[in-house]
Parts: sequence; structure tokens; C-alpha cells
Amino acid sequence: MVHVYTYAGSRSLRVVWTLEELGVEYQCHALRLDKGEGQTAEHLLRHPDGKVPVLVDGDVTVFESGAICRYLAAKYGKDGQLMPSDLEGQAQVDQWLFFVLTELEQPLWTQAKHTFALPDAQKVPAVIPTAAWEYKRAMGALERRFNGEGWLVGDAFSLADIFLAQTLGWAEKAKHPVPEQFKDYLARCAARPACARAVAREEAAAEGAS
Repeated sequence: MVHVYTYAGSRSLRVVWTLEELGVEYQCHALRLDKGEGQTAEHLLRHPDGKVPVLVDGDVTVFESGAICRYLAAKYGKDGQLMPSDLEGQAQVDQWLFFVLTELEQPLWTQAKHTFALPDAQKVPAVIPTAAWEYKRAMGALERRFNGEGWLVGDAFSLADIFLAQTLGWAEKAKHPVPEQFKDYLARCAARPACARAVAREEAAAEGAS
């Protein structure tokens, strides 16, 4: 049985969404990170910094959402499901995964950290305008390669779409500018049954843990 450790609304949704797309049977365990449950000795054995997501699949434990989702697609994906079967296609998905994680998501997270997530003593509001500029620049780079039509890599929905859709969704929720041409793309991603099941599964796990 696959086990995934989550916190609703965090990067763990990517993992649960991937599991749902692949049709893998799993158990979802919500950790109350705001109550310190990530820092227990038990969870620190799963993740050295006490964060989520973490996947436990038999004797295999993996943390970091990108690594987890790549593992799941490689082990449980069939006929190129979520990850192309050819090396060139895999490289295209990987380049967008890394771009989303390092270029598009990070300035959003920097703004969030220095707005509400960090302790007051660690917040540096002066970095927020620079992070906003970095986000705008990354968005411009995305627009030069993707116009919101179809899927990000080739003709099939992939891990790259899961990561991009969640990140753009965060941007919208935080009132950051998202170009109009991506609105239909976001709606199509959110309308996938696996996405709805993943959101519901995380929320149910969180309610059960409270």
C-alpha cells in the first residue's frame, strides 16, 4: 500500500493528484504542520526537515514533490501516462517541471513567506517587489513557449501540467497577475476528475486529523 503524507493546500496536492490520475490505491495521512506534527521524531525519519509531501511505498521513502511524482509516473504509469515513454519527451516534461519549481513557483513562495509564512523576525518586506518582478519575468518566459492551448508538452496531459496548473492556481489565489490566455487552461486542468478527487481526498484527510 502506498502512503502519502499531506497538508491541504500545499505541494502535496500534486502528489495526490498524480496518484489519482494513475489510479494507484493509497492512503492519505494529513499532518497538522501548524501544530508541530511535522517535527515529531517519527516524521523526521521520513523527511529530514519535517515537511510534506512524503511518499512511502513499501521500503521506498521519497520526499520533494517533483521527485515523488517522477517516481510514481515511472513505476505506475502505463503507455506513457503522465510521462512520455521516449527520452526526448521525458526531457521536455522535466525541463518544465524544473522551470515551474525553480523559476515560477519560487518568487511566489518568496512573497508568501515574507508576507505571512515566516516568523515576524525573519520577514524582510523589502524583497517582495523583487520577487514580484521575478515572477513577472518567469511568466513572460512561459508565454514565449506556451499560449495556454492544448497541453504543455505534446498532445497529452502530463506531470508538467499538474505542476503548472497548481502553481498558476496559487498565483490567482494570491491575486498575482495570470495572463488571460491561461484561464481556459486552468479551468480544463481543474475540471479533470482526478483533480477534483485529489482535492476532496486531501480535505477529508485534513478534517479527520483535526
